[in-house]
Amino acid sequence: MVSLQPPLCDFGWKARDFNLLGVDGKRHTLESARGKNGLLVMFICNHCPYVKSIRDRIVRDARELQQYGINSIAIMSNDPADYAEDSFANMKKMAQEYGYPFPYVWDETQQVARDYGAVCTPDFFGFNAKLELQYRGRLDASRKEAVADAPRDLFEAMAAVAGTGKGPAEQIASMGCSIKWKDVA
Repeated sequence: MVSLQPPLCDFGWKARDFNLLGVDGKRHTLESARGKNGLLVMFICNHCPYVKSIRDRIVRDARELQQYGINSIAIMSNDPADYAEDSFANMKKMAQEYGYPFPYVWDETQQVARDYGAVCTPDFFGFNAKLELQYRGRLDASRKEAVADAPRDLFEAMAAVAGTGKGPAEQIASMGCSIKWKDVA
């Protein structure tokens, strides 16, 4: 597994639209996913040890951000051919097991990951009410092991975005496993 860090926030970059099938059997778009004060777009998967180590905190933060008018959506863009754990059937199981309070959708063609410039799981994109990028950083100081009382970077940034429309000037990149791209002939 290759560990990568995505680039930092390109402030003001506009969210790209999508129309993806969720584990709930519904199609989800940028418009249907957004909250009144913004949207957190997360590229995650089932098999990545980085994602596994923070799932509970992702769920916690997404639930709490709803109170600030920030909705969340999780996109799985990996090619499940090499990682069966990332299959759509297993996505359904994971969403149910962890009680995901957000749509968990499959980017089967991987086009949305390309449109967003996603490079790893987890990769977080925090948008304000105008769907302008304001946060592209880590969840917290944890990597593959939880750090006790770690500052909640993503939550605090998105709570500020909800109130001011702006993210913090200084952000620390997320870290995770590379997205598993399909072989192209």
